[in-house]
Amino acid sequence: MDDDFSFLQPLDLITKDPYELQRIIKAKKENLQKDRLEENGKHNEDTQVNELEHTQEREEKKGREKEQEPGKETIEKDREHEKGKEKEKAHQDHIINGEKCEDKFVMEYEENGTLGPEPMDISTNTMSLPCDISSHDVTILEGHTSEVFTCAWSPSGLLLASGSGDSSARIWTIADGPGSSSSQNGPLNVVVLKHFRGRTNEKSKDVTTLDWNGDGTLLATGSYDGQARIWSGDGELRNTLNKHKGPIFSLKWNKKGDYLLSGSVDKTAIVWDIKTGEWKQAFEFHSGPTLDVDWRNNVSFATCSTDGLINVCKVGENRPIKTFLGHQGEVNAIKWDPTGSLLASCSDDYTAKIWSLKQDKYLHDLKEHIKEIYTIRWSPTGPGTNNPNQQLLLASASFDSTIKLWDVELGRLICSLNGHRDPVYSVAFSPNGEYLASGSMDKCMHIWSVKEGKIVKTYSGNGGIFEVCWNKEGDKVAACFANNVVCVLDFRM
Repeated sequence: MDDDFSFLQPLDLITKDPYELQRIIKAKKENLQKDRLEENGKHNEDTQVNELEHTQEREEKKGREKEQEPGKETIEKDREHEKGKEKEKAHQDHIINGEKCEDKFVMEYEENGTLGPEPMDISTNTMSLPCDISSHDVTILEGHTSEVFTCAWSPSGLLLASGSGDSSARIWTIADGPGSSSSQNGPLNVVVLKHFRGRTNEKSKDVTTLDWNGDGTLLATGSYDGQARIWSGDGELRNTLNKHKGPIFSLKWNKKGDYLLSGSVDKTAIVWDIKTGEWKQAFEFHSGPTLDVDWRNNVSFATCSTDGLINVCKVGENRPIKTFLGHQGEVNAIKWDPTGSLLASCSDDYTAKIWSLKQDKYLHDLKEHIKEIYTIRWSPTGPGTNNPNQQLLLASASFDSTIKLWDVELGRLICSLNGHRDPVYSVAFSPNGEYLASGSMDKCMHIWSVKEGKIVKTYSGNGGIFEVCWNKEGDKVAACFANNVVCVLDFRM
């Protein structure tokens, strides 16, 4: 394996899928073998001739490598072309709801001859320049010394938490009103939550996930060292929760705030009693790492895993109350809808599914993506929400660089949001459900009008984006980047 990995650049591992990586390795190994054979064969020849030919060979080899391992843009172009063909077919089979969405697809189809914009035409088609967010509306938060994986606004107001590969989380106090970078108007009010004792930034302490409790008084962080930590809003460490034997990938408070739920690579999920600071119950029902957890109500929750299963569990019960089977690959994320009656899941099998506790089989199988689906989000709309008169939607974000919006009642595609050039790692609906923010490895954050299915604002940073999130007023969006910064964008339409 070490040999194989030595043929790859670190960035390849993040930006390319396993098939591409295998292709690169194969191509490079073949070239290496050819080289060795050629070298052995020519060893006895005259040295000068040998050197001359060798130079030519190297040039040829470079050419061959270039042919066999096309540049990212070529791969993207091919991929985009394939995607275009597949989408064209998919959309012919589909009647897309919403006039605006239909018009947009027709327009793009006519301009490009394929459905959805070509990668390099995106800037002219979907993103007219007025979309760009002006630098006056951007606050850049600097201080982390490694990539920032996760961010979350406090429900109580102007605090933004971020978690990084530098073994720290930070709580930033964000001034109300238009932004500015941290250098412009003096130092920002920030508290650093160190996850290590010494001076070293141990890589094993990466902060992988974080979550505020319902009233914004406590922040929970999950780390690569397998520990969950609870901090006060002013950065004081209240408790260290120590039982997991592997990195924590997901961490959620229940609504009441008396339990914290953590999911780990050690295959378990643990419910922690916050009053006592002790674990209440460990749930060991998966045969692979637990990738995501989500509360249904104050006592029951769902977990998903690389084993392809989804378990619904309840505090006090020592077996799952339901196990959902149906995905053919790792299940990356799960989310209950606002009322806790439907569960959405997404997987490496390119599908998202919607489940109900009333039946074993999925209600809907959402099959339009052509690559792995990394995450999903429900809109804050429909019955039981603050926006009861709007339709409930599900958004899915994929490595195929698209976001898709689904009608959950009918289980069909409403609209495909095509504007990114690389995998989309995060999506978030605005509190009123009218806008969707998305962040991608292409370094862009887009804000989409949900109704029109098009980009209304865009911000381009200097690193891939791992997560985007809205504050509760819906006038600020935070995004965390691979180049160690967090950006806060003031959003006004």
